[in-house]
Amino acid sequence: MTDVKQDYSVGLTNFAKDYLLKHDGQVVKKQSYSSGDKDFRAQLTDIKAANPDVIIITGYYPEAALIAKQARQFGIKSTFVGGDGWDGSSLIPVGGKAIEGAFYSTHFSVDDKSPTVQEFVTKYKAKYNALPDAFAALGYDAAKLLADAIKRAGGTESQKLRDAIATTKDFPGVTGKITINAERNADKPAVILTIRDGTLHYYGTVEPKTS
Repeated sequence: MTDVKQDYSVGLTNFAKDYLLKHDGQVVKKQSYSSGDKDFRAQLTDIKAANPDVIIITGYYPEAALIAKQARQFGIKSTFVGGDGWDGSSLIPVGGKAIEGAFYSTHFSVDDKSPTVQEFVTKYKAKYNALPDAFAALGYDAAKLLADAIKRAGGTESQKLRDAIATTKDFPGVTGKITINAERNADKPAVILTIRDGTLHYYGTVEPKTS
């Protein structure tokens, strides 16, 4: 299910579809919606007839929670899966029991037992009296990566700094080792969370594919 108003959702859908088809998966139905929609009965009626094992909702958490809730009311028992657009405070309160057992990928989990992660969590909690979320971890890594690039560039001259950032390889961040690829995107691990008993739980980490 794709949010056609969000480039993020459209891109994630295309990636998921291509991956599934290359790995013996089957896309039995495609449906779309728009940000802000509240009623998904028409799409879910069509999806229920296809009886999928998994429903991938590639948009953001407000609609994902409502889709899950309405799907369960329709008797749909599929597992729900999403991306980091699901990272939002209302996902579980709105989705309730309907979102139980779902999985989504994000950047960080405080439950990751990695020493690097646990050191960051301890220091963050001591300073702010709160647990860090994915945005805190990403912001921390971005600042640290920039500082590392400035050091390697010998200053902040734009061309040299740009080149230093572009050659970042295996930078040890709290969200995992970060490498800037040829397209200037970050190759880094993805953290998988699952929802159980009304709370988020760390499920595992998927490392980027290496050549």
